[in-house]
Amino acid sequence: MASAVAGTWSNDGMLLAPMLAAAVAAGTVCTVDDQRVDEASGLVATDGGYVVVNDGTDLASHRKIFYLDGDCDVKRTVSYPSQPRDTEDMQLGADGTLWIADIGDNNANRETIGLWKLAPGASKPTLYRLSYPDGARDAEALLVTADGTPMIITKTAAAAGIYVPDGVLKKGSTTPMKSVGDVAVPITTTSNPWGLAGHLVVTGAATSPDGSRVVLRTYADAFEYDVTDGDVLTAITEGTPRRIAMPDEPQGESVTYTPDGTALLTISEGEKPKILRYALPDAPSPSPSAETTTPAASHQATTNVATAAEQSRLPLLLFLVGGLGIVLSAAGIMILRRRG
Repeated sequence: MASAVAGTWSNDGMLLAPMLAAAVAAGTVCTVDDQRVDEASGLVATDGGYVVVNDGTDLASHRKIFYLDGDCDVKRTVSYPSQPRDTEDMQLGADGTLWIADIGDNNANRETIGLWKLAPGASKPTLYRLSYPDGARDAEALLVTADGTPMIITKTAAAAGIYVPDGVLKKGSTTPMKSVGDVAVPITTTSNPWGLAGHLVVTGAATSPDGSRVVLRTYADAFEYDVTDGDVLTAITEGTPRRIAMPDEPQGESVTYTPDGTALLTISEGEKPKILRYALPDAPSPSPSAETTTPAASHQATTNVATAAEQSRLPLLLFLVGGLGIVLSAAGIMILRRRG
């Protein structure tokens, strides 16, 4: 079972912030001016626009899969055949299948979680149930590997568990999962509404269109990993990520790549949410035929290392994580659970 903390280690054993991809300013793509989309937690981008879902909601009109055009206008919706519990993340598979992760569990009391699959051209998604081998977990992040294996990353503070199905997904039955490792993203000083607690939990994930990179995000930053030979598990447990700061997003629980793979897109919960775009200067240049529905974002100066100020604060932050973990769990993390 893989187990690692991704990042750069100093000679005295301290975990430093990872290499920065760049200092990038967010650009607003468009605003979703539809009152049904008010708790956006999952986002994917398509050649023609975007797909978004809310997390747990009691309103039937909000429990839908929303298809948006390039201006963030809702063009159509797809309903679930039964009521989902807490849809938190989405992935678009290499074959065009839309995966929706019904994995939120703020109180950690669900006996099963769910993955909804909407095949290209299908009119309704199919539900597959799964169970954890070691008790209920709250989770908000989903990755789908090149071979179609769903990978769930929990919202456990400081060390997120990684789980995959231990068998073939079957409609009408529950597939057990197995733990394959854990991952902890490095701590940074990026400003976010939750302070230190916002740096400790993984709230979303995405795979680049060509499968060569994956990204995990917190409430404060995104961390991009290079994937070799389709091995996502090794990438996120042993690789050194590039950091893309996403400061002060209202409640950042989503991330996806643009169709050409040159930028990240996010959306937050709340009324009239904005889709934001963060350019990736180190990303491969799109081919002449590649299209994107998002405008370019402004760039600031590129840097290859964490700032001195960040590194000087990290030992203190790490001490707080280790020495005050119980306090964080009882206070900050409980707040995140209530809001997440």
